[in-house]
Amino acid sequence: MIEPTAGPCSRALFRQAQRVLVGGVDSPVRSFAQVGGTPPFIVRGEGPWIFDADGRRYLDLVNSWGANLMGHAPPPVVAAVRAAAGDGLSFGAPTQREHRLAERIRREIPTMERMRFVTSGTEAVMSAIRVARGSTGRSRIVKFAGGYHGHLDSLLVEGGSGVASAGRAGSAGVTRATARETSVLPYNDADAAERFFRRHGSEVAAVIVEPIAGNMGLVPPLDGFLPALDRLCHDAGALLIADEVITGFRLRRGAIHPTLGARADLVTLGKIIGAGLPVGAY
Repeated sequence: MIEPTAGPCSRALFRQAQRVLVGGVDSPVRSFAQVGGTPPFIVRGEGPWIFDADGRRYLDLVNSWGANLMGHAPPPVVAAVRAAAGDGLSFGAPTQREHRLAERIRREIPTMERMRFVTSGTEAVMSAIRVARGSTGRSRIVKFAGGYHGHLDSLLVEGGSGVASAGRAGSAGVTRATARETSVLPYNDADAAERFFRRHGSEVAAVIVEPIAGNMGLVPPLDGFLPALDRLCHDAGALLIADEVITGFRLRRGAIHPTLGARADLVTLGKIIGAGLPVGAY
C-alpha cells in the first residue's frame, strides 16, 4: 500500500527537528520541499526495507545512494563495526586498519597507487582539486552541467551564458571570484570540450567528471566522450579527476571509468568503501 503522506509521528518529529535543524534536515533534498509533503522519519532498516516512526515499511530503492550495497544492517557488517568500536573510536595516530583498507582498494582500482582517507565524498573531491591545482600550478577547474560533486564552493556553480564561459555562483555565499575559477561545459559534448581547450587549455588544472552522471538521471557517457576528455587533459598538461563517489563499487567491483575509456589521474570515492559509514578517499 502506498501512503500519500507521512504519518502523525513523522509529522511531529519534523516539527521538532525544524526547531533546531535548518529546514528540519541535514540535506535539503530530505525536506521534501521540492515535491511537497512531509518526509517520513526513519527509525531502522533491515535488508532492503526501512521502517518509519509510524511503523510503516518501505522498500528502499535509495539505499543511501548505493552505499548500503548489502542492504541495511547486514550481520557481518554490524559485527565488524561493533568489534572496531570496542577497540576505540579515534586515536589521532596511525592504525593498521587504514593501510589494510587502502591495500584492498588498490587491488580493485590499481590506478589508485597511493591514497588518503577523509570523512566524506565532498572532502575527497575538495582534496583532489587541491592536489590538481598544486601539481599543475593552475587554478581553473572544469565541470559539467548537471554534475554534482559535493557542496564545496568551487563546484556549487552553474553554467554561464556560453559554452566556454566561467560559471556563476549557484548558491548564496559562493563568491564571484570562486565561481570565475570554474568553467561549466555541457555533458556528453566532446566538440564543446575541444573548443574550450583550444582557447583555455593552458589555464586548466583539472577536469572533474562523473563517469556516469548521477544527479541528472543516470546519464551514461556517449561513446568517445570520456576518451576525448582524457586526451584533451593530458595534451594540455591538466589532470582528469574521475568522481566515483556515486559510481564506484556499484557498477562493477572497483571503478567504472577505465571500462569507459578514461585514464584518470585522480579518483574520488565516498562511503561505499565504509559500508555506509562517513568516509571517503582520493
